[in-house]
Amino acid sequence: MKIAVVDCQGGGIGKKIIEKLKENLSEKSIENSSIKIDIIALGTNSIATMEMLKAGATSGATGENAIKVMSQKVDIISGPIAICVPNSMLGEISSEIAFSIGTSDAKKILLPLNRCGLLVAGVKDCKIVELIDDLVDLIIKEIY
Repeated sequence: MKIAVVDCQGGGIGKKIIEKLKENLSEKSIENSSIKIDIIALGTNSIATMEMLKAGATSGATGENAIKVMSQKVDIISGPIAICVPNSMLGEISSEIAFSIGTSDAKKILLPLNRCGLLVAGVKDCKIVELIDDLVDLIIKEIY
């Protein structure tokens, strides 16, 4: 199972996702040791990638082409909802990145952050920590 965590700018959201994911996966791995899980950090810039690698990603790659290629090779893509919106995150998400992620066959499990001009109906006003907990729970359910 390959999980891509995509982030940009300082990589803080991706870092938190990976830390929580690693914590939850270590609890589950004892029960299901036969499932190999790779967490792949995909950053739009080297700072974002580096922060996610520090958080415990299995591997990482940086830039538009890396995200385009890897989004077609993973089972799950995770990150802020802005990764599907062209020109979001101060322009770090190109049309190519958004298209590649949006058209990938991977399951997309995204954080509904309202920083890219998208308001998602039905989403409660929660703290980022609560949203990350929910996101990681969805990923764990998808794996097991």
